[in-house]
Amino acid sequence: MTDYLEHRRARVAAAWGLTDEIVLVGAGHPISIPGGQDQTYPFLSHSEYFYLADRECEGGLVAFDPKEGWTDFVPDVTEDERVWEGRTDVDGTPLSRFPAWLAARSGRKNAMLGVTLREVTADAAVTAEARENLQQAIRPKDEVELERMRRATAATAAGFAAVRQLIRPGVTERELQVELETGFFRHGGERTAFGTIVGAGSNSGVLHFTPGARRVGEGEHVLVDAGAEIGRYASDVTRAYQAGAPGGFFRELYEVVLNGQVRGIGRCRAGVEWREVHLAVARDLAEGLVALGILRGSPDSLVEQDAHALFFPHGLGHLVGLGVRDASGYLPGRKRSTRFGLAFLRCDFPLQPNYVITVEPGLYFIPALLQDPERRSRYRDAVNWAKVDTLLGFGGIRIEDDVLVTPGEPDVLTAAIPKTL
Repeated sequence: MTDYLEHRRARVAAAWGLTDEIVLVGAGHPISIPGGQDQTYPFLSHSEYFYLADRECEGGLVAFDPKEGWTDFVPDVTEDERVWEGRTDVDGTPLSRFPAWLAARSGRKNAMLGVTLREVTADAAVTAEARENLQQAIRPKDEVELERMRRATAATAAGFAAVRQLIRPGVTERELQVELETGFFRHGGERTAFGTIVGAGSNSGVLHFTPGARRVGEGEHVLVDAGAEIGRYASDVTRAYQAGAPGGFFRELYEVVLNGQVRGIGRCRAGVEWREVHLAVARDLAEGLVALGILRGSPDSLVEQDAHALFFPHGLGHLVGLGVRDASGYLPGRKRSTRFGLAFLRCDFPLQPNYVITVEPGLYFIPALLQDPERRSRYRDAVNWAKVDTLLGFGGIRIEDDVLVTPGEPDVLTAAIPKTL
């Protein structure tokens, strides 16, 4: 086993602090595509398994006994798998020995992480605690993880550099997606970290938009949210571009979002509460909307009322690393807020060194939110509704970078991707 994996497992074992309970972490199995095509969906091991094994292994199992240490169980390779798929043996203990291994530990509580094994009876409380402690151990990135993320970021930068040159009237969202992802793959990307988002005009206001055949119109803007993945480690970047020289309302709104994003990045320091970073950026955005004549009142009061959330309806960001959401979540004991402006926070904990978090403020004109009679009544004095009605077809602008928290200044991993107009 490599040194970094031994160190990673030692850190997890210390976080668990177990004396008798057993932890099992399953990789999972491929899922067949319906229709008898003799095909499966692309297989990825469960992230909890991958973190502890650092390999894809269909049917693999990592077992931890605090009295004896770690055991890697791997399935026996069949003749058919050797013939049809070219599989070879994987280092580890044959999975056929697992039933006897488990039986020898009967009477002890089990935690079942990753993909559940049907033959294992897991203790719900032990499982929940083990999962929470594992998630906290996963959050800070080690050097191997950061090296993969930097490579993923470099591939992502190449894709964005390619797509930026192609944004012009007449090009389709799908064409932009193809060139963007081709840039990823040509520069080492192994897969996309998530479904690529390319939205032109009003489509840019759909938060998770799937690109289609819509063509970019003269003077329209395009929102691109995408990232490459290498070794299961992700990059996640959003940029907005205008077809033609940036100007008009696009430029005005873009500068508001960019100002909030840059200031938000500067606040990403060890010990700072993520919720407070989110609220500070919300205030920056509210101040900008007041200056543009869209909101009315003091920025502090508008954020207290959650009026900003009509235009900024998501959290400021999330952890990124082993997958695009990685180990996001809440500190133990904290619960999701019911406030309109905080309910969608993906993270609620103090930032720590070696966390990598996205900072992605956005401002949108989403008809589903802005045409709701109840919200119009609630915010009748806080919003210039006459002006908002002229902007309902605008869409939105979001700017996103991946930020490494350090003991000092934040390190923007995606700084090579330009975002200034």
